[in-house]
Amino acid sequence: MSSATPTSARVRRLPVVGALRLGRPSDVWFKPALSVVAAVAPPSLLLMTLGRLDLAPYTMAGSLCALYAHNRPYAARAKVLAWVILGMLGGLAVALVSASLTRNAVVLVTVGALLAAVQKAVCDATRVGPPAHVILTFVSSAALFVPQTLGQVPGHLALAAAAGAWAWLVGMAPAPLRPHGPERRATAQALHAAAACAETARGGEEGAGARSAAYAAVHAAWQTLLVVRNRPSTTRRALERLVIRAEVALAAPADADPARLRSWARAVRGTGRIPRTGDPRREEDGLSREEDGLRPDGVGSRPDGAGPCRTDGGARLDDDSLRRDGDLLCDRDELVGVAAERAVTPRPLWSRLGPLTPVAVRSALGCALAGYVSLALGAERPYWALVTAASLYQANITLTWSRAVQRVVGNLVGVLLFAAVAPVAQLGPLALVLCILACNFCAEALIGRNYWLGSVCVTPLALLVTELPGYQPTGELVTGRVVDTVVGALVGFLAAVAVTNRRAGRHVERALTTVDRAGEHAARVAADPSSTPAALEAARRGLAAAVVDLRATADAAAGEWWQRALPQERVVLAEQAAHRTLAATVRRRGLLPDPGTTSTYTYTEGASP
Repeated sequence: MSSATPTSARVRRLPVVGALRLGRPSDVWFKPALSVVAAVAPPSLLLMTLGRLDLAPYTMAGSLCALYAHNRPYAARAKVLAWVILGMLGGLAVALVSASLTRNAVVLVTVGALLAAVQKAVCDATRVGPPAHVILTFVSSAALFVPQTLGQVPGHLALAAAAGAWAWLVGMAPAPLRPHGPERRATAQALHAAAACAETARGGEEGAGARSAAYAAVHAAWQTLLVVRNRPSTTRRALERLVIRAEVALAAPADADPARLRSWARAVRGTGRIPRTGDPRREEDGLSREEDGLRPDGVGSRPDGAGPCRTDGGARLDDDSLRRDGDLLCDRDELVGVAAERAVTPRPLWSRLGPLTPVAVRSALGCALAGYVSLALGAERPYWALVTAASLYQANITLTWSRAVQRVVGNLVGVLLFAAVAPVAQLGPLALVLCILACNFCAEALIGRNYWLGSVCVTPLALLVTELPGYQPTGELVTGRVVDTVVGALVGFLAAVAVTNRRAGRHVERALTTVDRAGEHAARVAADPSSTPAALEAARRGLAAAVVDLRATADAAAGEWWQRALPQERVVLAEQAAHRTLAATVRRRGLLPDPGTTSTYTYTEGASP
């Protein structure tokens, strides 16, 4: 570890205008937008036909689960969606039972705050999101203030479960058409990020931000590819090789070809053949990109035309067929480490919950206080203030402030939109359902550009849901929403300031130690001529994951208040040393020439970096 002296902490301004700046829309914004409409529409229209639109809030609780896991491979998505639905049902059950046992508003707000804290901690620990805990908290908090009897609870839970099952089917519906769609998108993002890093390096810029973003994108791609622990298909192996090429570009960004990386990224995003990069150590053999490709039927051919290398659709590849023997295009050396990493057991959930204690305390305290203040002001729906507070809490104070600004601005504009939409929604049940569907679609289509823009549509959606049991005066709804928004944002942010994450500095120290140890281990493995490919790949990926975690931990800690100065210089030095070690491990594999040699790899059409 470097002995550099820690730098003084820099006072950060709390952004206002910057928090409202619009970004680029998500690459797959239409997927959650269409999914939530497909999940909400059938149950709502069925209940409307039966004249029981008052039950739609319960089916909508299950339908909103369709918003989750769109970035997960379908095998993993099936499990994540199932757990989200079970989590939603658990929170809803606690809320409905509590509502049936007491009408004491203070008790109900306390239950809602505790549920919000648990939902926040579990979603952060399992990295379920977006939309993470906010939807679950909205469902459970709203249910706390719906008049209920114990006899009604099973039926209402059954409605939510049925809608949740339909949402599961909606989420899994694209699997037959694009079975590797999520993996393709993650790989394309890694290639694009590596290209951006290479362009920065060629321009002579320092490029620390671009390099960190590229490593994060590559790490995310590996997480997506490795989350499914069954035996990978030929398609997934081809995607893994492309991610390896992104890693190679990061090891030597000045020598990489951004155009080639972006070309691969474009090809991967489609539904056609995945470009096969081959092995740079065999470029002299003259393998062309066409020869190294996958046919549309999923069969990888041998260069000599001797026979096919079948994918999952036919006979599975055995281990011997993954040898680099000059015939088969399946490169065992490059992928054996991936298989070793796939076999590693994930950390248990309880070990990931410990560091989230300050965030959970923030959520519980902020949500409870926001609800109590709202009650003191005479609010009929204190859960609006509770949910507003719950939605604020991010990785640090600075991000929490930005979310507070976004939430307030979005809600204030949203109530104006509701005032304009309400007369149309009150024309009849069908008009109300159609307005709810439109708000659902627009919210998911816009929220990727900035949270406040999505909140503009989420606010009228929440207000329209309150009208499902019966129409209510628009003026009262607007006034109550504005007051609860301001109360929730103000009290929630003050709670975040009061409960500072004082462990953030210690987390940075631990992350630095982890990077140092991972770097030393990777350097030893790279220097050992007897190291196996599996050991080298495991060491390299372990170091890459540690670097990504260090940057995320340092960024989160930098936005906290009331703590000692962070060792910013040590963080930068540790990242630089780790990047050099990662480059050495890539050279040890022969994917890059050693520094100072005359051998170079050119980046021409059909060649791999």
